[in-house]
Amino acid sequence: MKIKFLGGAGTVTGSCFHISVNDMRFLIDCGMYQGEDADEVNKKSFDFIPKEIDCLFLTHAHIDHSGLIPKLVKQGFRGRIITTPATADLAEIMLYDSAEIQGKDAEWMMKKALRQGREVSFQPLYTVEDVKEAIPLFERKPYGKIEHLAKGVKYRFVDAGHILGSGSLEIWYQDSPREKRIIFSGDIGKKGNPIINDPQNVEAADYVVMESTYGNRLHKGMEQSVDELIEAIKVTFKRGGNVLIPAFSVGRTQDLLYILNKLVREDRIYNINVYIDSPLAEEATKVYLAHPECFDEEAMRMFNSHDGRVLKLHFTTSVEDSQRINKIKSGVVIIAGSGMCDGGRIRHHFKHNLWRPECSIIFTGFQAKGTLGRRIIEGAKKVHVLGEEIAVQARIYTIGGFSAHADKKELLEWLGAFKNKPEVFIVHGEEEVSRDFEQTVKENFGFPTHVPLKGDEFEI
Repeated sequence: MKIKFLGGAGTVTGSCFHISVNDMRFLIDCGMYQGEDADEVNKKSFDFIPKEIDCLFLTHAHIDHSGLIPKLVKQGFRGRIITTPATADLAEIMLYDSAEIQGKDAEWMMKKALRQGREVSFQPLYTVEDVKEAIPLFERKPYGKIEHLAKGVKYRFVDAGHILGSGSLEIWYQDSPREKRIIFSGDIGKKGNPIINDPQNVEAADYVVMESTYGNRLHKGMEQSVDELIEAIKVTFKRGGNVLIPAFSVGRTQDLLYILNKLVREDRIYNINVYIDSPLAEEATKVYLAHPECFDEEAMRMFNSHDGRVLKLHFTTSVEDSQRINKIKSGVVIIAGSGMCDGGRIRHHFKHNLWRPECSIIFTGFQAKGTLGRRIIEGAKKVHVLGEEIAVQARIYTIGGFSAHADKKELLEWLGAFKNKPEVFIVHGEEEVSRDFEQTVKENFGFPTHVPLKGDEFEI
């Protein structure tokens, strides 16, 4: 088997790994790069011929793992896209949303060029029609069942506990007298994440390709994070401001709604109006509710409860609805995408609230290098938002305990479940973080390790 690291290596986004074994070629994930120079990176040609790929395994639906699937199909891929049922449902709505964003961005760039007197053609990465071509290729496979692919290759998904439907992928292959096993962790969830089950451990493998997003830091505990969230909301409302929470429409938004609703039921917050300014988030919430088989016991109890105390929740669908929120000067929580603030409606709310000292911004997820969110949490005094320079005067909170990713301790616990000594490839982290985590793995377990960079290839 040969494995080539084409994305998510030396960086957190753009997950994509190319596998060659027994005259077959397949991919693990086909994600979009996010952050600095993202447009240029995503427009580059694939480092393989798409029509020669036999199948694609998708570990979960987040765009940094799934976002280039329509581009892959547009350029000739017609193989199987194998994933879990919940991931397939989430990926469908996310890819349609992504295609619409690509189209609107291309249209905006064309208009800008025309205003400047330039005749330039801007093409989206892919269109809604490309997504329509991709959706029938999805095949849904349940957790835990070993499936036969072909030519001595078997696989199964186990619950990664990251978002609804997320999976770690086990692949058995035989290219020598002895059958071998490689595990792709996908994104490993934090224990105690709302709604879904904790990550499932795997006990044996010859090789492990694992994420390291938070490989050099620890999260705050959930209760401490909840207390900080309550305090941030109460203090902001007392000052006469609004609370803005940039959040991915799939995963983080549903977790936050679950937590806020639980706090209302427990009488820890009162009379709170929450605006979800994302049509995608509303669709994703419907998908979550359609997959109770992924819920943990606490979530099942809560969803089956008929307690009358509920969150005052408002979903916005139209641009006009979104604009009306900005007329509200105090006393609301606004959750909007994108999670790293480089797109979506959160930028419009920043334009109306980021400069106001009485307001607060709460970051609950990872902010990649080069993103607007990263600049804000690193202390920028002024940032450019929608072509305008905005002063950062709102109070900034970073609450890592709500992250959907395992931290350093939990990553080590996941890896420590292996009863043998697999060879470990550390990916999906900023390079310095991955190298820090590599050192920790060596010190704790003595496993052979690698930190591959984009383009590196190994024969295993």
